[in-house]
Amino acid sequence: MEVMVILVPLALVLGLLGLAAFLWSLKSGQYEDLDGAAWRAISDDDQPMPPPAPKRG
Repeated sequence: MEVMVILVPLALVLGLLGLAAFLWSLKSGQYEDLDGAAWRAISDDDQPMPPPAPKRG
């Protein structure tokens, strides 16, 4: 039972840290554009690679 004296406050502190991190992420705009990252991942707007320059030699 003595271990509960350590584990309960530790669990409360970790829970509060997680809540604080979540609230910080809300304030900083992490969840503003949820679809943008998904569309950027699948968009095909890459420029083709130019052909290599001929070697002079």
